[in-house]
Amino acid sequence: MTSPNPSRPVRRFFRVLLPLLALLLAFGIGLLWPTLHRPALRLNQDSVYPGARARASWSEADGGVIDVRPETGQAHTLLVLYPGGLVRPQAYQWLGTALAPLGVETVIVRFPLDLAVLGTGRADAVIRRYGAGKTVYLAGHSLGGAMAAQYVSGHAGQVAGLILMGAYPAGNVSLKSQTTLRVLDLMGEHDEVAKASAVQDGLTRLPAQTRLVTVRGSVHSFFGRYGPQAGDGPPTMTHAQAEAQIVAEIRAFLLGQQK
Repeated sequence: MTSPNPSRPVRRFFRVLLPLLALLLAFGIGLLWPTLHRPALRLNQDSVYPGARARASWSEADGGVIDVRPETGQAHTLLVLYPGGLVRPQAYQWLGTALAPLGVETVIVRFPLDLAVLGTGRADAVIRRYGAGKTVYLAGHSLGGAMAAQYVSGHAGQVAGLILMGAYPAGNVSLKSQTTLRVLDLMGEHDEVAKASAVQDGLTRLPAQTRLVTVRGSVHSFFGRYGPQAGDGPPTMTHAQAEAQIVAEIRAFLLGQQK
């Protein structure tokens, strides 16, 4: 009678386990690949705005920024912009172009893996490099807006104002005590990523003088130019129409014409 070979069950176990582990590894890489492999950063690919022109350049300084400035003349205002999560910074170059004729220099920050949570304090170096002699504002879209609010909460008096686009402060962040801080809070009418209920709740952690504006017919992805976003609502206005309202509201805010 042949004795049982104890190694056979072990071999069978590994014959089943190893393909399963390989499948799980491939699945995990597939999920992480869009985060780990970021698309190329290219200037001027989708930055045209009607009636506006600007000069844009890329700098590796301070972790990497897109600097969008007036085509002629000096800027009197600096807008530091934190992109949304996993959104490439060039998606917001259009906004810098739109604001440049007003004398606004927009510096769009690149974050590691395009996640502002990995570099909340990046505004420090950008303001030091570009802010001399200018009125400084901080803006952010989505996750970038939450991180911009977090930055401002720890740097009272560092900026004149904050612009939130489809964003709200995290639950543990409050700016209520910053009574001189001007805040413009832009909410997409059909935004299903930063939902109206969450944005309204965020108002309880913002200064009393905050101006909340609903961008008619718009959705979460309309604050940038990066295509549709999973989980977002359906728009009832064109992207261009939404951008026109966004620019009009930001222009009035930066020029001190807040209603």
